[in-house]
Amino acid sequence: MLIVEDEPDICECLQQFFSRRGFAVVSSFSGEEAIERLESEVPDVILLDILLPGLTGIEVLKRAKQLLPETRVVIITALDRADLREQAIRYGAAAYITKPFTFTDAEWSVVLR
Repeated sequence: MLIVEDEPDICECLQQFFSRRGFAVVSSFSGEEAIERLESEVPDVILLDILLPGLTGIEVLKRAKQLLPETRVVIITALDRADLREQAIRYGAAAYITKPFTFTDAEWSVVLR
């Protein structure tokens, strides 16, 4: 799993939650760093924030789906906006989860299945 999140506390919580469920987790803190990782690694799942330094999450989503069309991408964002949700789904996101989120298996079922 690749977590692309620029807020260290949120990133750490996500890493711990998914590591406890058996995921091998790596992190990137910017869009550019995420793209670099995706050119050499193939995660099964990407958790992707929209507001990132440099490239936006939508830009990273587009590039990720070009590089790895089978990889599941889940948007994680504080922006609960219909236009962004529609755009993310149109570009291939499997889900759009808004912050603050809970750390329950039910909320993350799209990732855990």
